[in-house]
Amino acid sequence: MSTDWKRRARLFIQRFWQPTSACMTCMPGSWSNLMSAAHWATALQTGLATGILAVLLTFTPAARLYGNRYGNALVVGCLTALGDAYSHANHYDIPYAEALVTGVISGLLALAGSYLFEDRARRLRAAWARISGR
Repeated sequence: MSTDWKRRARLFIQRFWQPTSACMTCMPGSWSNLMSAAHWATALQTGLATGILAVLLTFTPAARLYGNRYGNALVVGCLTALGDAYSHANHYDIPYAEALVTGVISGLLALAGSYLFEDRARRLRAAWARISGR
């Protein structure tokens, strides 16, 4: 498998969990419906749509945005909003409000993940070492 396809596979996985987590957080009744199969199906469909769009974007010049932390978060947020709008109907009174909120949360998760997991999760390993006393 070439390095481009390995990078795309990793990108798909990353872009799958961020929107799925954001969707589970932003849907009304999310915390009370955490064990709902229908709720998970919608969240997984949002993650799948976003992951596919993210991989398709790697074939365009816009893929350069993935190299920048903030550009990456912006792309992920926008793609998540599109994926969420595609996946299900809005549950809020304002049109597309749920998709936009889900996109913002997903973008923030991408930004936090890029900060925490950079350099082989150096910051997480340092925090764990302080907590565990090593």
